[in-house]
Amino acid sequence: MRDRLKRVMERGLVGAGVANRLARRPAGDLLVLAYHNVVPHGESVTGEASLQIPQERFAAHLDRLQETADVVSLTAPLARAGGMRPRVAITFDDAYRGALTAGLEELGRRGLPATVFVSPAFVESGDSFWWDDLASRYGGAIPADVRDEALHAQQGDDGAVRRRFGLPPSRQPGHARAVDEAELARAAARAGVTLGGHGWSHRNMAALERAQLEVELERPLHWLRERFEAVVPWLAYPYGLSSPAAEAAAERHGYEGALRVTGGWRSVRDGRRWSLPRLNVPAGMTADGLSLRLAGLFCA
Repeated sequence: MRDRLKRVMERGLVGAGVANRLARRPAGDLLVLAYHNVVPHGESVTGEASLQIPQERFAAHLDRLQETADVVSLTAPLARAGGMRPRVAITFDDAYRGALTAGLEELGRRGLPATVFVSPAFVESGDSFWWDDLASRYGGAIPADVRDEALHAQQGDDGAVRRRFGLPPSRQPGHARAVDEAELARAAARAGVTLGGHGWSHRNMAALERAQLEVELERPLHWLRERFEAVVPWLAYPYGLSSPAAEAAAERHGYEGALRVTGGWRSVRDGRRWSLPRLNVPAGMTADGLSLRLAGLFCA
């Protein structure tokens, strides 16, 4: 009932033209959108439900973006002359197979760019992600206290979390696991697709010591650059969590920018390039909800 009322409200606001009246942004603003997996047509939503957007809904998001915004690459210059439509960049975290097949297929049909943030340890292992296996135990959403323990006591480390909670590996279907290296190469060869770092093994960088941060931040760019040309020196913090030490390490290892999964618009006035905002797009967000966030409602 609550979700239905929310959608009715969003539909009413969009229908009344609220989004169109509010959507103008300063010329240097950019909204970076964070998606995770895209569930292909005919496949079931599994794992952590908030991360698994069905392909038809993702396609509706892209259509709405094309109607109301300019979709640009993550590395597009912020300063620009003229233009009144909001600008957005599309990113995917984790290199899920569904995102790099169904998701990139929808982007390719529309000629839209995107950046995929990769944790190479998962590409090499082919395993599912701990959060999906743990969420499956709880009906699609991990309780807050369980998630907090996994992210802090176990540092978001896949092996440590699995041992603590007795999770077997690879319980998810193919579309809900990371791609392998050959699949990543095919994705990187698509026009407009770039790859960035997401930590070596997707550990919580806010919980790591300096030596651990060095491994998590140095190895991904080296691994990616050895194999692919379409690599940008950008970082998405795993779980969206950072710390002053992690931000300093990201700068030290040559990342040009680093993104959280909280906050809203990025501006030329943003001084902390290694702690930049990004809007997490949950799987349940409708195209109307996305329009309202582009307009600045419910989004800082």
